[in-house]
Amino acid sequence: MNQSRITVDVSLNEGKVPESIQWAATSSTAEDAQPAKAMMLAFWNGQEKAAMRIDIWTKDMMVDEMADFYYQNFMGLADSFERATHQQELVAEMRQFAQGFYQKFKASQQQG
Repeated sequence: MNQSRITVDVSLNEGKVPESIQWAATSSTAEDAQPAKAMMLAFWNGQEKAAMRIDIWTKDMMVDEMADFYYQNFMGLADSFERATHQQELVAEMRQFAQGFYQKFKASQQQG
C-alpha cells in the first residue's frame, strides 16, 4: 500500500498569531515546502457524525485574498459534492451561493 505524508508547519509570533504557513507532501513534485497565507483542513468523524476543522490564516492575508480563498473553496466544495453525489440541483445551488457571495463581497469593496 502506498502512503503519503502531508506536513503543515505554522510559525507563530509572541501573541500566537500565525506569521507563516509552510506545507509539504511526500507525493508532491515540489522539492521544497510550499508557502501559504491560509489553510482549511476538515476531517469527518464517522462515529460522532461531526466535522472537525482547522482554519488558519497569517497576519499578512488580505481581506480580498480571503474572499477569493473562500469563493474558490465554496466552488471546490460544490465540485467535490457533485463528484460524490451527482446531486445536480444542490450543486447548482452551492455554485449560485458562491457566485452571489463573491459578487456581494466585490460590491462591498467598491462602496467602502
